[in-house]
Amino acid sequence: MQKPENETKETKAGLNFIEQIVAGDLQEGKNGGRLQTRFPPEPNGYLHIGHAKAICMDFGVAEKFGGVCNLRLDDTNPQKEDTEYVNAIKEDITWLGFKWGKICHASDYFPQLWDFAVRLIKEGKAYVDEQTSEQIAQQKGTPTQPGTASPYRDRPIEESLALFERMNSGELPEGSMVLRAKIDMANPNMHFRDPVIYRIINKDHHITGNKWRAYPMYDFAHGQSDYFEGVTHSICTLEFVPHRPLYDWFIDQLKEGKDLADNRPRQYEFNRLNLTYTVMSKRKLLALVQEHLVDGWDDPRMPTICGLRRRGYSPEAVRKFISMIGYTKFDALNDYAMLEAAAREDLNARALRVSAVLHPVKLVITNYPEGQTEEMEAVNNPENPADGTHTITFSRELWIEQEDFMEDAPKKYFRLTPGKEVRLKNAYIVKCTGCKKNDNGEVEEIYCEYDPDSRSGMEGANRKVKGTLHWVSVAHSLPAEVRLYDRLFSVENPAADERDFRDLLNPGSLEVLTNCYVEPYLATQQATNYLQFQRIGYFTYDKTSTPDHLVFNRTVGLKDGWSPKK
Repeated sequence: MQKPENETKETKAGLNFIEQIVAGDLQEGKNGGRLQTRFPPEPNGYLHIGHAKAICMDFGVAEKFGGVCNLRLDDTNPQKEDTEYVNAIKEDITWLGFKWGKICHASDYFPQLWDFAVRLIKEGKAYVDEQTSEQIAQQKGTPTQPGTASPYRDRPIEESLALFERMNSGELPEGSMVLRAKIDMANPNMHFRDPVIYRIINKDHHITGNKWRAYPMYDFAHGQSDYFEGVTHSICTLEFVPHRPLYDWFIDQLKEGKDLADNRPRQYEFNRLNLTYTVMSKRKLLALVQEHLVDGWDDPRMPTICGLRRRGYSPEAVRKFISMIGYTKFDALNDYAMLEAAAREDLNARALRVSAVLHPVKLVITNYPEGQTEEMEAVNNPENPADGTHTITFSRELWIEQEDFMEDAPKKYFRLTPGKEVRLKNAYIVKCTGCKKNDNGEVEEIYCEYDPDSRSGMEGANRKVKGTLHWVSVAHSLPAEVRLYDRLFSVENPAADERDFRDLLNPGSLEVLTNCYVEPYLATQQATNYLQFQRIGYFTYDKTSTPDHLVFNRTVGLKDGWSPKK
């Protein structure tokens, strides 16, 4: 796996290479000293963590240098777009902590784009082609061989104008004709070989309704929308590097040869975010959702921003991860463990500490009075004393984790075993005296005795023991469902695997535990997004959780103990 490395070292001011370009442009007074960026997602799916990297760049650079960033919905394909996705995009950007200058749509510029296309036809720079998409593709040639001209390339201007009008009438079937820019079929950059700039889509648009049936292609709409909107820096990912000359060519035509050297949008590119054990393809993510292989777009195993939110990631953790991997001009495959490390560092500072037992076994303190209880003080967050404390009820019968007891333990086992002592967190030191098993040889109950003079906080109660265990009272705990999430895919780079991506899904990516117990305090804290189950990991309330049926999602373990299953 390729590790991320900075293509350009940051300056003393801590600027990445894009920020250095922006700073230089502003210093030179380009675009009148203005800075305007845009984040232009297509509303055909939910945003994923790769989009979060672009969001942090587009909005972050504007924020850092006193500019403005617009949200522009690239709504040029009504076949795939929906207002559900528009609303989700807005929610995700807001959750990440950014504000847009204004909301724009590519469809806002449909009239201007149409007029520009008509002008290109009149100038002999565009023509209507009636070939199939397969024929057009065959005539494109190869990177080393020039393309061949369409038989419609020299079609009379008036004929192309009339046919272009018909393309928007709704009377022609999809695929029957397209509008192509007339540039250079021998250009070494294949994007210049008479690119398609309009196609027919006989479907109503979620904003413009049935006004349009001829819709602009991305390469035609994008740069012009940047220009109409006043964008100065059009920042995108590396796959658009070969598109940049065409981007500039269209803007040159739009301005009819006027001097744009000091007042035009400029495209700059950085590397995409690729993450191990997941995919970023919207097509594949949509298939996972539609085929019910995951629990919707916000399934906590999904790389979507809403999935990360449901899993318990904070926006600060996501932004921290993006800052860790940086921006370069080289594609890399980033380790999922880096994302989890960012989450741990962030959640350690903000998470509420609570007790939960996921695999319970009963511990009976035989010398503790029956019916007696005590309220033990638990610190909410040792990283922030201002978060205060809460109480947890202690009693004779407790739930502890099954893995915290071993009848025949090795020498360096510092948890509960016959004849050894441990401290029960926030409570007493206890000494194990034995256990009871069922007919299958499984431990049903563990027995111990407590030292009444060893309560935490008591004077003289600090004698040392090597193990500390968490617990909840059997009579004073609540049942809970806990969902343990793992990597969605079982191979490191599923995007590069030739097998069907469905066959690469990790069958152990979700384990649902229904026999868990938590302290009752958690029934009152549902407004809290970030929890640490002590000694287990970081968790959050699932959106389906209620005080009567508590459901928790594991965000990440306390330490990186993950390794691929053999």
